Amino acid sequence: MSAHPNMEDPFPEMVDGRRSTPDPNVKAIPWWTVVAAGTAPVLLIGGFFVATAMQPASYNPVRDTISELAERGATDSWVMTSALAGLGLCFPVAALGLQPAARVGRVLLAGGAVATLLIAVFREPPHGYSFAHELAVIAATLTCCAWPVLASHRLHPALLLTRTPSLAAGGVSLGLATWYALESHGALVGLAERCAAAAPPLWLLAVVVTTRRALTQCPASHDAPGGETTA
Repeated sequence: MSAHPNMEDPFPEMVDGRRSTPDPNVKAIPWWTVVAAGTAPVLLIGGFFVATAMQPASYNPVRDTISELAERGATDSWVMTSALAGLGLCFPVAALGLQPAARVGRVLLAGGAVATLLIAVFREPPHGYSFAHELAVIAATLTCCAWPVLASHRLHPALLLTRTPSLAAGGVSLGLATWYALESHGALVGLAERCAAAAPPLWLLAVVVTTRRALTQCPASHDAPGGETTA
């Protein structure tokens, strides 16, 4: 069924009902993209493990949040703050190199980097509430849930850049974020936040690695006439 010419298609690779792959001139993913995507989860997960080990015995990672590790006045708060800042720097590098992904999704991933950096900048106070910090957390959450879907294609040699896995990834991230929101005053808020925070960089790493491998193993898929993926 053809789309109406005056209606904007949210997935631009669909033209008049025909499915096509991304630009066949897109280069393979460079090695530094893999490094950035691999560093992101190491910084985040390693950061909250190391920072937790430096806290007093009263800190409980299941009950207490990552934000408390970086809040002003926390023990060695520089560890978690540096990890968040490093994570925010990894995202735009990965977005720049992930050229086979749809542009809207890559822009959104880079936007998530800005939100992550703002989380590190607007740290929570020792007591009370930081509106700027919460806005940054919400922005980072929304971009992490949305970018996999908007970066996907209906047809692509890399499985994790196709629509169904990307929708699943976005759904998992949204589900974990919802759990964190519902658990905000519960006994498992720390665990929920860690799961919600770790899922997006792990998915990014999986996308980058599998896409690079798929484009290396299936170069012919980019040379098919009309931009269609070969069987």
